[in-house]
Amino acid sequence: MQKTICVFCSSSNEVDRAYFDLAEHLGQRIADDGYELVWGGGDIGLMGALASAAQKHGGKVTGVIPDSLADREIAYHDADELIVTPDMRQRKQIMEQRAGAFIALPGGFGTLEELLEVVTLKLLGYHDKPVVLINAGGFYDQLLAFIDHLYAQRFAREKYRKHLQISQSVDGTMSLIKDTYPRVEN
Repeated sequence: MQKTICVFCSSSNEVDRAYFDLAEHLGQRIADDGYELVWGGGDIGLMGALASAAQKHGGKVTGVIPDSLADREIAYHDADELIVTPDMRQRKQIMEQRAGAFIALPGGFGTLEELLEVVTLKLLGYHDKPVVLINAGGFYDQLLAFIDHLYAQRFAREKYRKHLQISQSVDGTMSLIKDTYPRVEN
């Protein structure tokens, strides 16, 4: 049985090429390291680059997309499995259920919302899966400074700091994942 990593990331085609390269590198590593990918099911932006790279390197990809977005023709129809849900809540629930680990690439409001939800669920004890934020090029520096502010002001307990792991690179991220979520050999 393969193990699955859920990745949250941008659907924008307007971001810098370096972020596409990062998504492609992560997709390749997920496949090369023997994991399956579950993601938001889009074929645009970093989402499409991630899934395409994973498949190109022999990985299985499962997209989960709400029907309203699939209807806009942004669904990745080449996915090994494409699950169309009635809404965003069910989309996130399926992604969370299928994931054994979570990674957040650079992204916008949707990425942040998904990341913060899985971190919150971990804090509350609903899961104990690894959650890794890729802070490539300092993309998330301001968010991390705000999170430090939450701890300093005691809006978050210091003991929860371990629930969100931070990495600067794909290689560092995959090392963190492997330490807590080794893949199962076939």
